[in-house]
Amino acid sequence: MTNIPVEAIGVAREQPYPGAPDNWKRFFSFSTDHKVIGIQYLVTSFFFFLVGGIFAMILRGELITPEADLVDRTVYNVMFTMHGSVMLFLWTFPSLLGLANYLVPLMIGARDMAFPRLNAVAFWMVPVVGILMIGSFLVPGGPSQSGWWAYPPMSMQNPTGNLITGQVLWILAVAISGVSSIMGGVNFVTTIVKMRAPGMTFFKMPVFVWTVLAAQLIQLYGLPALTAGAVMLLFDIVFGTGFFDPTKGGNPVLFQHFFWFYSHPAVYVIILPIFGVFSEIFPVYARKPLFGYKIVAVSALIITVVSGIVWVHHLYVSGTPGWMRMFFMVTTMCVAVPTGIKVFAWTATIWGGKLRLDTPMLFALGGLINFVFAGITGIMLASTPIDLHVNNTYFVVGHFHYVLYGAMVFGLFAAIYHWFPKMTGRMYYEGLGKLHFWLAFIGNALNFIPMHPAGLMGMPRRVASYDPEFAFWNVLASLGAFLLGMSTLPFILNMVSSWVQGKKAPDNPWRAIGLEWLVSSPPPVENFEELPVVIAEPYGYGKNEPLTEAQRKELAEA
Repeated sequence: MTNIPVEAIGVAREQPYPGAPDNWKRFFSFSTDHKVIGIQYLVTSFFFFLVGGIFAMILRGELITPEADLVDRTVYNVMFTMHGSVMLFLWTFPSLLGLANYLVPLMIGARDMAFPRLNAVAFWMVPVVGILMIGSFLVPGGPSQSGWWAYPPMSMQNPTGNLITGQVLWILAVAISGVSSIMGGVNFVTTIVKMRAPGMTFFKMPVFVWTVLAAQLIQLYGLPALTAGAVMLLFDIVFGTGFFDPTKGGNPVLFQHFFWFYSHPAVYVIILPIFGVFSEIFPVYARKPLFGYKIVAVSALIITVVSGIVWVHHLYVSGTPGWMRMFFMVTTMCVAVPTGIKVFAWTATIWGGKLRLDTPMLFALGGLINFVFAGITGIMLASTPIDLHVNNTYFVVGHFHYVLYGAMVFGLFAAIYHWFPKMTGRMYYEGLGKLHFWLAFIGNALNFIPMHPAGLMGMPRRVASYDPEFAFWNVLASLGAFLLGMSTLPFILNMVSSWVQGKKAPDNPWRAIGLEWLVSSPPPVENFEELPVVIAEPYGYGKNEPLTEAQRKELAEA
């Protein structure tokens, strides 16, 4: 992390600028302020997180007994698809975009994103995606058997005979979501490359900015494949084209390549910003500098490169030749190298530090523990023999959720608690935060660990009823899921009550470093009265060395 001498920065201390909107109405407007858009993303995506969570509670309620006795099997299948779809397209990606929207311009000393109006348009496409996706659940012919992969020819079936079916609405929602995310990727890469404050070289950027850059580069090279595949599939269903229809000379496996060329790197789009969050939080609450700053930053770009050559490990059972399986098994395992570098650096940062176990640190530590566990099972799944054995079982479901919830959601909660005072100007309630953490950590373990032994025993995914031999593990998982659902209640109470009547936050309550902590809480509309000039190199945490005469001269010339 970078420590910026206060003398080197022109910092705005008044909030807001004259004439700027300063009430709740601005969050319902077509605002171009990156901070407003960031909070719009976070709040909107959290609403869909609750919707996806309700689907999950119903699914686990069904699976608490071996018999299918809660909902109709077809409804169960649609809910299964909708849970995954909502959580991925409407919670995971938008929430991380919201966090990045709020923080990146502040961290690099910019007044806003490079394209503010494009930024606003990209956000307002998210509610449209939400309406279409939820609508696909309510319209006949919804995405039931095809799953959230929408594999043809299953997804091309139309038993209703209608032109507009739930499956069509679902695919249209995915295509629009892809366009929105590509727009965001263009905006973030341009902002980070072109709008850094004077003197902020790449190796003076916070690690969070590095990870956002790496993630958005994946969006730019990978997401067009999924978006194009979704549009082609939509054409096959609606207009009768034959891209993926085997009866018309199409190849359904081609869609799988389009889908997974992006959808596996998408995991790194999700987890890379969380790696950045860990890299920002651990030094603050351990009172130590980040170990190996440069290699941690560069390793994010290494993951970006390697993630582009791993997708075929999802197609091991789709008739891939042996040499291809071997190649992609090796490349998938190679991702563990730059990832392991980060884990080592975080461990070295924490080791011997003066730890403050506040809520952000608890969630960051919990997320790191969960991610290490998910990484171990991920290496197992990269191995072709193991992957063939557990393909489409609950072992895969458990691994995936340990990445997505155990690491990503825990990291996101750590970020929200850490930057909540900066966003709102209020302090959250520490007791409620710690209650939220322990309920979530215990619920997460109880929910997703039992899925691994059940999967190794052969329990298939996407089933409403199962052999009684799996009952013990499913009862544990369902109880954990209910506890995990309950853990959200203290978080909601904490955020709402703190924002309304919490204690007023100082500009830098954590004694953290970085440009975002040197402006008022919440920041002014355009962030800085004068653009900061960054002179200091990344050096030891907690220092604020005076400027040398040479630095003063350079600042004066700037």
